Amino acid sequence: MKIVFLDASALGADIDLGAFSELGEVEIYKTSTNEEIFDRVLNCDVVITNKCKLNENNLRGAQNLKLICVTATGFDNIDVEYAKSRGIGVCNVVGYSTNNVAQLTAGMVLSLINKQTEYRRSVCDESYSRGGVANILSPTYHEIDGLTWGIVGCGNIGRRVAKIADALGCKILVNKREATSDFECVDIDTLCRKSDIITLHTPLNEGTRGLIDGDRIALMKDGVILVNVARGAVTDEIAVAAAVKSGKISGFGCDVYSTEPFGTEHPYFEIKNMDNVILTPHMAWGSYEARVRLCDEVKKNIIAFFRGEIRNRIDLK
Repeated sequence: MKIVFLDASALGADIDLGAFSELGEVEIYKTSTNEEIFDRVLNCDVVITNKCKLNENNLRGAQNLKLICVTATGFDNIDVEYAKSRGIGVCNVVGYSTNNVAQLTAGMVLSLINKQTEYRRSVCDESYSRGGVANILSPTYHEIDGLTWGIVGCGNIGRRVAKIADALGCKILVNKREATSDFECVDIDTLCRKSDIITLHTPLNEGTRGLIDGDRIALMKDGVILVNVARGAVTDEIAVAAAVKSGKISGFGCDVYSTEPFGTEHPYFEIKNMDNVILTPHMAWGSYEARVRLCDEVKKNIIAFFRGEIRNRIDLK
């Protein structure tokens, strides 16, 4: 069996991929451009990727290819229909990063609501030391207890975030495809209107692309806090940046972008240094523990596939 890693750098330099050599010949590439993918997958049985886009253009020559393994939960970078037409299996990994993403989500919300960036700066720039007063209480911040926290997408991560929100004393509203009795479920417009805090945890598909656009931002309360740890394209990024600049969104946290990494032309480039903005480099999923779990799950997916077992098969859904 020949296994090819197309973008191993996405897993971090501190992760040992040596265990995959137990399964067969392994070729590891730190990164792969679209042009390089075609040649690199020609003779392989298994392709492992995180972010590389795989479709007919770069897979048509891979006549030995039997399985695509995505080192993530989201798989919008894979043309699953093309894989099905070729009889190529596609596996993802679910649940490995639930704790991480929920942890970052809560951390962003708490930091934004507590105005932590501004208060930390008052100490670091020595204005607190020079001020002669024991307290600095500007800008004003508010208790999270009693606020309404809207959760868009209530899978493993959304549910974990809901538990954290509940522990903090928030009222919880949920928007999801199938209603649940665990939380109050509402349509997306109602959630936008009623929530003080909105966090996004939904997968990207044709139903969620651009879900949070200018019209829905207009429905939101003035001063809403918005955190996106789903996919960048779930939001209209231009509309979000404009709402941050205007103050409609009083605090914005984001770990995902429609272009990764984003460049100087991206709408968030202009707001990245604002005190009420926390942008992180798509790292919410990636604690060391989560990445070890992820690689172990990918290895189990490969073993199960070649034993004829069904495990994390996207192409069979």
